[in-house]
Amino acid sequence: MNINHTLLNSLGIEITELGQGTVTATMPVDDRTRQPFGLLHGGASVALAETVASVGAYELVNKEEEATVGLEINANHIRGKKDGIVTAVGTVLHRGKTTMVWDIKISDEEGRLVCVSRCTMAVIKIKK
Repeated sequence: MNINHTLLNSLGIEITELGQGTVTATMPVDDRTRQPFGLLHGGASVALAETVASVGAYELVNKEEEATVGLEINANHIRGKKDGIVTAVGTVLHRGKTTMVWDIKISDEEGRLVCVSRCTMAVIKIKK
């Protein structure tokens, strides 16, 4: 997967663990990901959450015939964060033929919950 010139690269997102139905990724809280008041931007958290769900869902499909795209995402921002690193852990809740639902929890370095998100992914057929 080439992340050059993508949102992952722009936000400093790194996939640190990838398994069947689980993904872990990190993202810095810095000038790229903060809002004007100095806190982690909610949109950056959502981008991290959808990245985790997207990468995880893609690992579960037949890559020769299918791709995955975000269909719906929601997020609850629990705690503010001014600097450091956040870690997202995504777990598949539902794995269907045409959709998947992912649970993503984003925490700080002390394991405190920063954001919780649920993302529905669509499984689409690749046109040949």
